[in-house]
Amino acid sequence: MEAIILSTQQYTDLVNRLDELNKKLEEKQKNPKDTFLDNQEFLQLMNISKRTAQTWRDSGVISFSQIGSKIYYRMSDVQKLLDNNYRKAFTTKRNNY
Repeated sequence: MEAIILSTQQYTDLVNRLDELNKKLEEKQKNPKDTFLDNQEFLQLMNISKRTAQTWRDSGVISFSQIGSKIYYRMSDVQKLLDNNYRKAFTTKRNNY
């Protein structure tokens, strides 16, 4: 095993970089309900067309924010949409012949 010797400055720089990476990771792992998706991410997530997304917005199926021409969806609203349209699987008994 090799030993690596760092100067105080190099060690401090390394620790600072690790702290920055840690902060970025924590930001990415924040509560998903606080996360916003732009329109393109929403289309990909739901596997729908732009027109379908427009129809859902117009009919009030999904809430959204608009800044200029950019559209954003709150992840909690997407989750709510999916939860409201959740259907339990039917249980059927099968006869084995």
